[in-house]
Amino acid sequence: MTTVTSTEDGKELAPVRTESLAALLVTRERPPRPSSLSTSLTFGWRAILKIKHVPEQLFDVTAFPIMNLLMFTYLFGGALAGSPSEYIQFVLPGILVMSVVMITMYTGVSVNIDIEKGVFDRFRSLPIWRPSAMVGYLLGDALRYTIASAVMLTVGLALGYRPDGGIGGVLAGIALLLVFSFSFAFSWIWTMFGLMLRTEKSVMSVSMMVIFPLTFLSNVFVDPRTMPGWLQAFVNNSPITHLAAAVRGLMAGDWPAGEVAWSLGWAGLFLLVFGPVTMRLYNRK
Repeated sequence: MTTVTSTEDGKELAPVRTESLAALLVTRERPPRPSSLSTSLTFGWRAILKIKHVPEQLFDVTAFPIMNLLMFTYLFGGALAGSPSEYIQFVLPGILVMSVVMITMYTGVSVNIDIEKGVFDRFRSLPIWRPSAMVGYLLGDALRYTIASAVMLTVGLALGYRPDGGIGGVLAGIALLLVFSFSFAFSWIWTMFGLMLRTEKSVMSVSMMVIFPLTFLSNVFVDPRTMPGWLQAFVNNSPITHLAAAVRGLMAGDWPAGEVAWSLGWAGLFLLVFGPVTMRLYNRK
């Protein structure tokens, strides 16, 4: 039997039985590796706990959408549609799309903060499915998108919004919006920025430079037919325009199959392009 002796302050210590120690390590059964689903849900729960401990994060999904809805409805409703009550039927689905799309940039900000704090180094050393940390961010943000949608609809109903599509149309519109914003589509863009840029301020600045032209150069606030022809060419082919038209149509009780198909197509394109790029940056970070 192999033994090992060591000295400390010139005194010999008792021999250590290395064979029994090795046998103990070998015979002990290792815990099974967690599944990709369980690790993704764990990281999603982590994102929700961050909201619980810092509830101020919910201001962007409560106060910001309400402020936008009130301002655009009562400032421009009379001039654009004759009355705020008429305009809100058109603008509420658009502002809902704009608010949720703007919130998606915080996914990239959260990723960048964890990188700066060194938390990502720990995540990458764990024996888990690599993308689970990214998926966890998106799962946590899905809760924020849902809260923003519920807040917007509640305030809209109080202001006079009446969706002709009923509950089914409203749920279908929100589901499409969540797929576009959360389901590994639009949020991947900001996650990529979070991995590329060095500070969270840089992530927010670049994200806003992309979001503002996409949301304002769309049919969120006005009908594109009133725009110059050269601008209509861009607006009519914008992913935000297709998404806003699809959500607006579903909530109105229609079935805009073309706009829904375009929205899902854009979501798939974002996934195919930015998903692999983001994961490549994450693996090399």
